Amino acid sequence: MDVLTKIDEYLAEAGMPPTTFGRLAARDPGLVRDLRRGRRPRPPMMARLHGFLNRHHAGHQA
Repeated sequence: MDVLTKIDEYLAEAGMPPTTFGRLAARDPGLVRDLRRGRRPRPPMMARLHGFLNRHHAGHQA
């Protein structure tokens, strides 16, 4: 599963707007929009996004 799919699932589960996710995860409110338009994050950004998702996804599990 690619990172954008994971982000979209998280956004749906958390009820979070994409701009808020981008701001919290990477200090970039346009991040999700850019990813949807084909932006390819470099390895440090990928690590940051996966770290955010791993930390916060657990809080939304039953």
